[in-house]
Amino acid sequence: MTRIPSVPLALGLAGVIPFVWGAATILNDGLGAWGAQAFGPRFVGPYVQLFYGSVILSFMSGVLWGFATKTKGTQAAMGYTISVVPALWAFFMTGGGPTSAGMNLIFGFVGLLMLDFAFFRWGLTPSWWMRLRLLLTAIVVTCLAVTVV
Repeated sequence: MTRIPSVPLALGLAGVIPFVWGAATILNDGLGAWGAQAFGPRFVGPYVQLFYGSVILSFMSGVLWGFATKTKGTQAAMGYTISVVPALWAFFMTGGGPTSAGMNLIFGFVGLLMLDFAFFRWGLTPSWWMRLRLLLTAIVVTCLAVTVV
């Protein structure tokens, strides 16, 4: 695997800010209270993580779909089919309370990592893709674990 280019790395790390923020507002009551007052209760704690997590799983379905466009025939059909799984997972599995929704998002992001690896093995991603996805997934899963514990 090669070095992650600075722009995708910076944007990827910026993309995990809502997860980190949500975990921080769970762990620090004062920060949570301030954040709820400054930004509204939807933008703190598990609420920001769960909503944003669903958005990101859906976004990642689009990324995988883009990778699938590099294929033909049976591999294309497989790529397109599995690319929609993260969005469908987010849609069907994030209802209920914050604990079950958070656990389902953790499973969704771990599953997404497996799909990322499949597209990587098929040679459809940049060479640095898995380094970036491993880093971001580790951060996201750790932050969501704060919500469910």
